[in-house]
Amino acid sequence: MNILICGGAGYIGSHMAKMLATLDHKITVFDNFSTGYRQAVKWGELAEGDLLDQNALDQLFNKQSFDAVMHFSAKSLVGESMSNPALYYRNNVIGTVNLLDAMVKYEVKKFVFSSSASTFGNPLKDFIDETHPQNPINPYGQTKLMVERILKDYAQAYGLNSVSLRYFNAAGADPEAEIGEAHNPETHLIPNVLKAVLKGGKRLKVFGKDYATADGTCVRDYIHINDLCTAHLQTLDYMGTKHGAHGFNLGNGKGFSILEIIEAAQKVVGCEIPFDYEERRPGDPATLVADSTLIHKELGWQADYTELEEILATAWKWHQAQKW
Repeated sequence: MNILICGGAGYIGSHMAKMLATLDHKITVFDNFSTGYRQAVKWGELAEGDLLDQNALDQLFNKQSFDAVMHFSAKSLVGESMSNPALYYRNNVIGTVNLLDAMVKYEVKKFVFSSSASTFGNPLKDFIDETHPQNPINPYGQTKLMVERILKDYAQAYGLNSVSLRYFNAAGADPEAEIGEAHNPETHLIPNVLKAVLKGGKRLKVFGKDYATADGTCVRDYIHINDLCTAHLQTLDYMGTKHGAHGFNLGNGKGFSILEIIEAAQKVVGCEIPFDYEERRPGDPATLVADSTLIHKELGWQADYTELEEILATAWKWHQAQKW
């Protein structure tokens, strides 16, 4: 297939590009490099541009015929979305509508959307399935839910088939350490845990120790990046027979506390990881874990990386080698 990856210079998009290229699909990466890395674009053709530029999209879709589009181009910092919601509504909603309109114009019928567990807001139960109410509590989550609703309307009106995958926490790195997880600023737990023991790294901050969990720290679901990409790959076949707009929750189905992650990381890196407790952050639920039963049933998806140390080992291998 000929697949367009929007945001292919980012963490998830670059791993998706490698997996697709390895399977001999033709890849085009479209990215404005506002957060992505040029070093991560190692597979396929690069088309530099912005989703807010409709002329750039016209040129892109005019140049070649795509079989499917995968969209990873969202702004994704919750705090930033609170302080600068306009940026999020422009990039995440208007930019996506521009992309969808180009797909409709050029008759591209398959769309895979990088959604988020943030669409659920404060959880009403520990294991979140697709029947859980979607009630976002920040602009970032609102933008993801808006796009999911837009996709339902585009499916009905224009016959655009889509799958929205609601991630919980992507983790780990390419097992061959060619690419990995890097953000600026880095807000994700696992990279910060590992960077705390690298030269120049900062002590880890653990926010809250009095949650209603076994050890008092937050419990989250971590899915390896390659398992996440496999789910995206499987959606392409799924949309061949299942028309319309679909949404699935995507996680490991296991919960790990922050202290459990630190303990597992210490085994992987072979030394103690220094950390300090800080006050709770507003809006952090005690437990947030995916119920991925539906995607198992509908797509046949299964996680290959089920052990936390195994996931951490791939991330550590990349962090030791990376020069970004």
